[in-house]
Amino acid sequence: MDSLLLVSNLSIFLLWVGSQFVLIPYVLHLLLLVTCILYTACHYSLVLREEQALSRGEIDPSKTKEEQEVPPPVSETLRKEDAMQFPIIGSASLFGLYCAFKFFDKDTVNLILSVYFALIGCGAVTATLSPILSLLGGPLTSLQVKKEMKINHKLPKMIGGDSPWELDIDFTLADIVSFIASAIFSFFYFQKKHWVMNNVFGICFCLKGIERFSLGTYKIGAILLIGLFFYDIFWVFGTDVMVTVAKSLDGPIKILFPRTLVPNAETGKIELSLLGLGDIVIPGFFLALLLRFDAHNAKVPYFPTNVHASFPKPYFHSALVGYIVGMATTMFVMIKFEAAQPALLYLVPACLGSSFMTAVVRGELKDMFAYSEEIEEENEKTPDDKKKD
Repeated sequence: MDSLLLVSNLSIFLLWVGSQFVLIPYVLHLLLLVTCILYTACHYSLVLREEQALSRGEIDPSKTKEEQEVPPPVSETLRKEDAMQFPIIGSASLFGLYCAFKFFDKDTVNLILSVYFALIGCGAVTATLSPILSLLGGPLTSLQVKKEMKINHKLPKMIGGDSPWELDIDFTLADIVSFIASAIFSFFYFQKKHWVMNNVFGICFCLKGIERFSLGTYKIGAILLIGLFFYDIFWVFGTDVMVTVAKSLDGPIKILFPRTLVPNAETGKIELSLLGLGDIVIPGFFLALLLRFDAHNAKVPYFPTNVHASFPKPYFHSALVGYIVGMATTMFVMIKFEAAQPALLYLVPACLGSSFMTAVVRGELKDMFAYSEEIEEENEKTPDDKKKD
């Protein structure tokens, strides 16, 4: 059992609850919460190793023959072309939002986006809450529904795909309870837009996003980070677009940190600082990849996945420390010059530099660049290579 992982999970909850009643210095609050989110999400991303092994055709010895006949999950990774295009697509989306707030009614734009965030937020909270409820066992896990459905449709193939649609329904009582609770929560978030509820969505987005996404290789991760490094600098320092969208968009694209618990006499609102989810999730993808590389080096078995497994984590720990130093530097410069800062300006060199230097010191630079979670490349391995994994 990884005691740090348990502490990290508990700390996220305690910081969320405690910040509503006790004023925590916002810099300390930010650093603690973000560190716990990254530590937790990256460790839960270890489940991707099992899914990637199944996608490569490896057999889980703990499953029955019937379970082994079930088609393996499709494990997707970011392609190099996607990583190169990401800053362009991100810029187009960001500028589109900027224009929407500039030329359309702000309240109407936020209403449309609020509906969208409430729906996807419901899914994220359900996915986060269900595993927690499942730990209680009993009917929450024993009552299970499994069903295969085929739905015929007459849509063109280019729109609806092949007919019939094949749907696999598989859920437990824990999933149903989680969904109902999440739907009620999403409804009240849509009504109130309270900063505490915003943070629930933001934290869940970060946890599930990092847990489920793979960059594929270190090279692709570096391409993505370097591209977004320049993206962040341009849109923060070169224009008012990033700051305008962040302040105008009333949705869980950021985590909010109270700077006072006493509402302003005029507005009736408390003063808040914010950190965009991208400054957590994008480096988080990279840190999660490094943790899985550590697991690969330590020859941690794919089956069964144990997120609490104890093994050396030099790359993950060095990059996590680098992230904390980078974020602390961001906060220092922001406070010193009283101006918004592109966090990736400091986080990208910190994460890339720390991991690169770790590889140099350990003499594993070639191994780090050769590590790949891309299924196509894995399929080209020889049987002897697969045995080594």
